[in-house]
Amino acid sequence: MIQAIIQRDHSYVKSFTLKGHAESGPAGQDLVCAAVSGISFGAVNAVFVLCEIELEIDQAGDEGGFLKVTIPEGLAKEKLEQASLLLEGMIVSLQTVERDYGQFISISEK
Repeated sequence: MIQAIIQRDHSYVKSFTLKGHAESGPAGQDLVCAAVSGISFGAVNAVFVLCEIELEIDQAGDEGGFLKVTIPEGLAKEKLEQASLLLEGMIVSLQTVERDYGQFISISEK
């Protein structure tokens, strides 16, 4: 199962962590894994390009199954709001996957 953990600082998304494997299908055909990967990497890329923010990224090596993304400290409020809004969009999309495939993904907040 993929565990998505969202961390907030007040109302802003501060970081998210994805860990585990969906195992909803054979490797290369796992639709839940593909959806979560596409949603999360799309959001990270959007923050890079649209907000021009270098996010702190930690991800697993060849085995995969781990991604932690953190918004850096000390951003101007406007940049923080923009990045957080894009990550909120990611969360909404992940919740849609969880609604339909809850046996393969779980979302929690700290």
